[in-house]
Amino acid sequence: MKIAFATTDNIHVNQHFGWCKEFYIYEIIENDYNFVKSVDSSIEIEDEVDKLTYKIECLEDSDILYVQQIGPKASRMVQASGVFPMQASSENEKIEDILKKIIKMKANPPLWMKRLLVNDEQ
Repeated sequence: MKIAFATTDNIHVNQHFGWCKEFYIYEIIENDYNFVKSVDSSIEIEDEVDKLTYKIECLEDSDILYVQQIGPKASRMVQASGVFPMQASSENEKIEDILKKIIKMKANPPLWMKRLLVNDEQ
């Protein structure tokens, strides 16, 4: 399972999806996680749909997107691309805390996560 985080410092989830200049991608394997890479998403695009499409392409093969904020249109587009959007529960929530929470959730996953886990096994 891969998670893309909208962050400026690779520590906190502190970026709006549409304004994010770089996504940091982590992978959860069994009960551990590791940093995979950062993806530049800094190209400025005027057209809203083109900009959102570009940002979604920057998520590469992530399963989950974690952001500080995301608009309704962007959220629908992200979901349509097969990525599950999540908003941080507090300002500057730590990436490490989120990853640990997701690992714990795997023991009794909510419905949206069950789909991701089934896809990971295939």
